[in-house]
Amino acid sequence: MGRAEERKARQRGGRRAAPRPRSSPQPAPETPETPGGTATAVEAPPAEGGTRAERRKAAAGKGKPGKNGKAAKGRIRALFTWKKMLGAFFTACLLGIGAFIALYMMVSVPEGNALAQTQSNVYKYSDGSVLARKGTVNREIVDLSKVPKEVQHTFVAAENKSFYSDNGIDLKGMARGLYNTARGRGTQGGSTITQQYVKNYYLDQDQTVTRKLKELVISLKVDRETSKDDILAGYINTSYYGRGAYGIQAAAQAYYRVDAEDLNVQQGAYLAALLQAPSQYDWAVAGPIGRKLVKQRWNYVLDNMVGQGWLDKSKRDGLTFPVPKEPKAAAGLEGQKGYLVELANTQLENQLMKTQGLTRSEAEAQVVDQGWTITLNIDPKRQTKLEAAVKGQLTSKLDGKKRKVDKNVQAGAVSVDPKTGKILALYGGVDYYKHYTNNATRPDYQPASTFKPIILAAALDQDAKTQDGKEINANTIYDGTSGRAVKGSDIAFSPPNEDDADYGNITVQTAMNKSVNSVFAQMGVDVGMKNVMKVADDLGLDTTDLPAVPAQTLGSMGASPLEMAGVYATLDNHGQKVTPSILASAEKTGRKVDPPNPIGEQVISRSAADQVTSVLTGVVDDGTAKVSVAQNPLRKGQQVAGKTGTSDSNKSAWFTGFTPDLVTSVGLFGEDAKSHNQVSLTGATGLIPGTGRINGGGYPAQIWAAYTFGVTKKEKFDLDTELGAAVQPTETPTKSATPSETPSETPSETPTKSATPSETPSQTPSQTPTKSPTPTTSAPSTPESTPTGGITDDPLDPADDQ
Repeated sequence: MGRAEERKARQRGGRRAAPRPRSSPQPAPETPETPGGTATAVEAPPAEGGTRAERRKAAAGKGKPGKNGKAAKGRIRALFTWKKMLGAFFTACLLGIGAFIALYMMVSVPEGNALAQTQSNVYKYSDGSVLARKGTVNREIVDLSKVPKEVQHTFVAAENKSFYSDNGIDLKGMARGLYNTARGRGTQGGSTITQQYVKNYYLDQDQTVTRKLKELVISLKVDRETSKDDILAGYINTSYYGRGAYGIQAAAQAYYRVDAEDLNVQQGAYLAALLQAPSQYDWAVAGPIGRKLVKQRWNYVLDNMVGQGWLDKSKRDGLTFPVPKEPKAAAGLEGQKGYLVELANTQLENQLMKTQGLTRSEAEAQVVDQGWTITLNIDPKRQTKLEAAVKGQLTSKLDGKKRKVDKNVQAGAVSVDPKTGKILALYGGVDYYKHYTNNATRPDYQPASTFKPIILAAALDQDAKTQDGKEINANTIYDGTSGRAVKGSDIAFSPPNEDDADYGNITVQTAMNKSVNSVFAQMGVDVGMKNVMKVADDLGLDTTDLPAVPAQTLGSMGASPLEMAGVYATLDNHGQKVTPSILASAEKTGRKVDPPNPIGEQVISRSAADQVTSVLTGVVDDGTAKVSVAQNPLRKGQQVAGKTGTSDSNKSAWFTGFTPDLVTSVGLFGEDAKSHNQVSLTGATGLIPGTGRINGGGYPAQIWAAYTFGVTKKEKFDLDTELGAAVQPTETPTKSATPSETPSETPSETPTKSATPSETPSQTPSQTPTKSPTPTTSAPSTPESTPTGGITDDPLDPADDQ
């Protein structure tokens, strides 16, 4: 076809036929002749490269539209050509740039408001009276020239190595932060020092997209308008370091008792590391994990300084970790106030972390001195009564000048309403100024035999059976021989009883009364230690990463009076979980935080919880707490359940007990006054005859009784069980009486062997005088002055455990 013909074809709406493939040429179509001899043109099928109209017409003629999907694909290709996609991309970029320019023009650098935001927190008792007002900001602005250069570099190495060269923002970090905020995932690291300074000084801690966009714009402007030194100075002077310290000067004093200008590089590295998580990394209160993490962070800072050329490697290799000094309490928190405020702040921070996805550091910054009105569940009358009980029964008897051990005695206590979960009273130590660590919440001492009721609760809730297939309950017979090898254990375990006393065949009730280690070690294996540890966790102990081994039956893990009060409150509440709460409400201008409900779900059955409670009444009436609690003249008909505990080497002594309407856990802890290492309590007060051992049935039970019997009301438990001491079950005395085993041993040293059967309580008083004839007669009549002597060496009491 020539060019003229092509033009004519285009004018007729046609197209030039597509060239045939070279590899398979097709013969030209023949032109049939008509009868008249003239040739008739046969219309050729439209080529694949024809117009859209021709292709549609051809497809319609075949009656098979879209046979191979080629038409649909063609339309999609037409919509998404590279030209259109490139155009859309550039359009989006232009819109984004335009929006950012508009935002940049609209947002200006505001007046600094960090000081204006810092206000007093007001703390109130449950009756509305003011407990404390805390808000004097511990801050002193220092010029950057007074901070050693290498200390300045520790903060840059910790937070933003490119600080001196960047433009004030981290685009990757901002994108990640915006994405996580939009999806409600909280925050992640990545902010530059400039951004953190802007957040601290010009903005607030709210985790919103709007705030983050403002932070981006203001950071760019501040970086352009302010020198790097001024930004760094603002950052280290506005950051919160924990211990109530804002700014590097206050932090230097709080942690090292020096001015900022006297800090060395290793101290500066610790303060820089601290900013990531002030409370978790505070050496004085951090647990093993916290101390490990802050050391890692400290090393990270110094290694970065070497990498940046700011610290000589040989000098860095010679640096050792600078352990901070013990903290001093802030003014206005004397006595018990500081302990109460500390726990209230912690629980409010926990709630903010849970509901808003904040880090601990961010939550602290939102709570400490931020204008909150915080109402506590603390009852001022009960609080006063608890403090008086500790002083009257213990601290008034301590004299560090006469006995060195008296300086090492620490007491902690928590009192809880089991129906509401409210913490009504708390004792954290002799004084918040004198002992910063809160003894009521510290989890580092063994609960010892106060763990035994948890083992029984697990057995009852799991319907467990003994090795010979007998159901475990209050009347089940066990072998109480001291040092007896536990059967069915994968690990060899043969725990001795207190004073190595043998009890022969005894009931579970008697074993609980006398706190017999060999019985509960066997019971733990019978139930399955994994089951025991799960029930312990359900009841309120933190068993994370604890091995499920038979040794745990002796209460060898750590626990706090707060945790033990929660466990026993759950038992008192018929198995419905109680998580003790000190926080009643927290509100500030335009904002209110509702604390979580302390009462949770049913974690063990009511029948299991009630039978444990019933058994624990026997510990009070016929066991290790008999003298201090059951025979206490202040008791006026109240039913009491509870358990004593004395840890290995007498480093802790406990009594956790409850009436129908009140649960209180009291712990005594041996803590070296200088090193703060755990030490023995033995010999404290100098009033205990014999070995001088401090047992749970002594001072802890006395404190409990002096406090509880003055504030409790309801007298009788409402129990759904027919077993245990509270319902006086009938038992067969022949099973637990094992006279053939006891005479062969040393009766002069272990007279408790013949007193084993709890079913025959009439034997108990007759055997007590054989070992300590004087205390048992005098202690009941004057429990506040001499009961400890009666119970420490009384053969009924020492069973309160290993």
